[in-house]
Parts: sequence; structure tokens; C-alpha cells
Amino acid sequence: MSGQPMPCAPQEIGSLFLFEKLTPEQLGRLCAEGRVEQFEPGPVYTEGEPATCFYVLLEGTVVLYRRVGADDVEVTRTSQRGVYAGSMQAYLGDRVRQVYTNSMRVTEPTRFFVLPADTFAGIMQEWFPMAVHLLEGLFFGSKNTQRAIGQRERLLALGSLSAGLTHELNNPAAAAVRATATLRERVGKMRHKLAVIAQGSYSPEVMANLIDLQERTAERVAKAPTLSPLEASDREDALTDWLDDHGIADGWRIAPAFVQAGLDEDWLDQVAAAVDEELLPSAIGWLNYTVETELLMDEINDSTTRISHLVDAAKQYSQLDRAPFRHADVHELLDSTLLMLSGKIGRRIKVVKDYDRTLPRIPAYPAELNQVWTNLIDNAVSAMNSAGGEGTLTVRTARDHDRLLVEFRDTGVGIPAEDRGRIFDPFFTTKPVGEGTGLGLDISWRIVVNKHHGSIQVQSEPGDTRFQVLLPLTAVEEESA
Repeated sequence: MSGQPMPCAPQEIGSLFLFEKLTPEQLGRLCAEGRVEQFEPGPVYTEGEPATCFYVLLEGTVVLYRRVGADDVEVTRTSQRGVYAGSMQAYLGDRVRQVYTNSMRVTEPTRFFVLPADTFAGIMQEWFPMAVHLLEGLFFGSKNTQRAIGQRERLLALGSLSAGLTHELNNPAAAAVRATATLRERVGKMRHKLAVIAQGSYSPEVMANLIDLQERTAERVAKAPTLSPLEASDREDALTDWLDDHGIADGWRIAPAFVQAGLDEDWLDQVAAAVDEELLPSAIGWLNYTVETELLMDEINDSTTRISHLVDAAKQYSQLDRAPFRHADVHELLDSTLLMLSGKIGRRIKVVKDYDRTLPRIPAYPAELNQVWTNLIDNAVSAMNSAGGEGTLTVRTARDHDRLLVEFRDTGVGIPAEDRGRIFDPFFTTKPVGEGTGLGLDISWRIVVNKHHGSIQVQSEPGDTRFQVLLPLTAVEEESA
């Protein structure tokens, strides 16, 4: 948009803090090669357009804003003389894509000193060559530093996740190893018991009964009900009495396994009715080994299933075998991240999932969203650890008009009011030295806003902090982060 041309006075230009050290000759050249323009209320330039001009405010009010999804988000509003915007990186030339990084509009008749980008670049190179070199180093150095520390942030998260995953995998793996060793011992005893029974003078009918009892007992183990501790204790007492009454030695040792397997007094009465009295102790011992082997095999199955789920969660979290951009189920991503972080979350923090399962899949970069969830959950856990190490993390999903809401709510110490406006700034952190890079929320903001055209916001007070991520339900043209 072009403004109305107006006279350019070197004296007025020289009164701006940006040009106050320039000579009269330099000010004269600025006025000769630049221009003064007045703009009526409305847009001056639009984000993403080629950056052709450098604007310096003479009088009026400007508003800078960025497009986030379907919304215009105001970045700054000012009436301060001398503030500047537009092609501020023209001196970098083709090494940086020269487009406006935000949009600018004015809210009242406003005058600018306007310098074409090529002229601005040439004057910078000619008048301030050393400053240009310093600015180039600062710009590219900052980019490299931020990239390197961002990589470190991801590696730190990966290290934390790896430690947690190792811990989570170790528990079921150790249980499976213990159960396998015990199972080997029980199978050996079962073989011995089978040899003893086979050496007895038992008829084929009796042996057939024992085998039938073994099969039906194994079936009952698979269908064993879940009992409360009180119910289990009462059944153990009753089975111990039954075993003692029938002359079975060490009944108190056998009873707990029978109860866990779902056997009761009625079942034992059926066993006693199916075999002769002198065979009953051997039959009970035989069935005890059957029960123990079935329970041990269930434990091994549960442990290996748990390991399989953890490996699946790791694959889901890392998205190693998935396309970078695809339609994803947010709940699968959240679940895999929570599982990967379960070791870090610990047992003293309660996790509540308040999911709206009717929400559709959304177009997304799943691996990068998992990084966002990791950062937000990690911050929530840190806040609750600072509040005593206990609390509740609530992860909620819902529809918000044409967007999907993911909310992380914690009961930690909260974010001080003076820090809330800075938490998304690069390198800003409230964590102790060495515990945070200050890039977690900056990276999260870039992924959500730049990569997914969504928004991220925070509401906080002690005991109730909520980070809310809003993501479009439909695809938006890709934009680099």
C-alpha cells in the first residue's frame, strides 16, 4: 500500500534517535533517496510479501501483528517516534529470504520516513561496514546457537525419556526372568510328581480323571476373578481349613495359589469326589503344580505384553516408521508420550485423562507434537515437584469451534504474573541453573504456531496452571518453522 508523498525535512529526520548522529550531508542523502509518506488508517504492508521498504515512524500509531491460523495476533502497538519496521535485514541480501515477517497497519493518519530496501542495504554497507559484519555475525550466530541448543534440548529430552523407558522396561523384563526361573523349577517338580503317580497302581480311569482335572483347573486359572484383599484373605482361610481337614500337609502354603487361580471349596470337593482318598494328597500336589505353572505363564505373558506395549509406545512417540506429515489421532500421541514419561512423572503425581474420543484425526507433524507434549508435561511435573512432589496432571481434549484443544493442567506452584509474558521467549527459564535451557516453550510455540498454524496460551495461579494448545481440524498450507 502506498501513502501520500510529503516533503522530507533533513532536520526532522535528524531528530529521530536512529539518525541523530548522522552528518548534514548524510541526512540530505537520506531525504534525497528516501521519502516521507502519510498513510490513512489501514494496512501498510502484509506478512509474507517481498520486503521492499524500511519504515521509520515520524508521528501516528502503528500496530504490528502476525497471522496465526485464521486469527490476527497483535505483536505490538506503539506511537513512539523513531521506531522502525519492514525490511530490517536487507543488508543480508539474498542469504536470507527478504519478506515481511509480520504485518503493519496504522490506526490514525500516520507519517513514516520510508527508505527503499536496496538503498537501505547500500547505505548500511557504505556507512557502517563494521556494524554490518557484526550484525551478520549476530544474526547467523544466533540462528546457529538457537539451532544447537534446540538440538541439545531434544537430546536432553531423549536422554530423560531413554532413562525412563529403560526403567519401565526393566521391571517387566526382570519379572519375566524371575517367573521363567521359577517355572523351570515347577516343571521339574511336576515331572517328578508325574513319575511318582505313574509308578503307582492306578487304573487308566483314575489317570484319565487326573488329566481331566488338570485341564479343567487350567481353564479355571484363565477365568479367575479379581478379588479384593479382604475377599482373598477369607478364601485363603477357608481353603486352608479344607486342606487341613483332608490331611493335606502345608495347606497354608498351597491355599494362596489356589485362591489366585480362582479355585474354591466346591472345586476341591469335586476333586475329592473324583479320586480315591489315598490319592487325594498326590492329586492336590499335582494340581498345585498345574496352578503354579499356569500363573507363572500368565505372569510371563503379562510381562512380555507390557514390554511390547512399551516398545510400541516408543515407536509411536518417535514416529520412526511414519510419514512426517499425516492425519494423526492426538490421543495416541498423548498416550505414548505419557507412557514414555511415566518414570519421570512418578507415582506421587496422579494422571487424569479427560479425552473427547469423538474428535477426528487432524493433519499434523506427529513427532513434533510429541515434542510439545513432552515439554509441557515436563514443565508441569517440575512445577508439582516444586510444590512438594505431589499433585494431579489433567490432560484434556475437546473441540473448540473449528479447532482441537489439548489442555495440560497441573496443581503446581504456578507461574508468577511478571513471568507469564516472557515464558515463550527464547532462553527464558525459571528452573535452577543447569536444569533448563529456556527453549522448551519457545520450541513448542514455534511447532504449534509456525508449523501447525495453531496457538498456545497459558492461564496460571498457584495450584491451577493450564497450558492450552489449539490446533486446526483441517489442513493449512505448510509453513516453515
